[in-house]
Amino acid sequence: MSQGFELHPQLAADTLLVGNLPLCRVLLMNESRYPWLILVPQRNEISEIYQLSATERTQLWSESDLVSRQLMQLFKADKLNIAALGNVVPQLHLHHIARFKTDATWPAPVWGKFKAEAYPPEAAESLLQQLRQVLSI
Repeated sequence: MSQGFELHPQLAADTLLVGNLPLCRVLLMNESRYPWLILVPQRNEISEIYQLSATERTQLWSESDLVSRQLMQLFKADKLNIAALGNVVPQLHLHHIARFKTDATWPAPVWGKFKAEAYPPEAAESLLQQLRQVLSI
């Protein structure tokens, strides 16, 4: 499914690659304050969920469910925020952000509050390995 797929440059710059599910590329937002995964359907020229085929929409929700469950289980979060905004990056992508009542922006949205705090390299690699294991990718 990923043959010929091109990830938007902003997503590539802001994230770390977790791996690929059947439809989506799974990315870790390089923002250490929040466990934050992004699902990007590996389809070029798609900006909205309705532009996917019915089968692809079902697959997207299945992959979103997997990511959601694993984030909540792994991080014991208080809440999970899921969003497909696309105001800055037009390529269709779904944010999955594990939130905690003690996090830096609770209860407000995470966007635009702070400059991102990148993961230290060793912490990033450890988290990526954990995520690959729980997502089986």
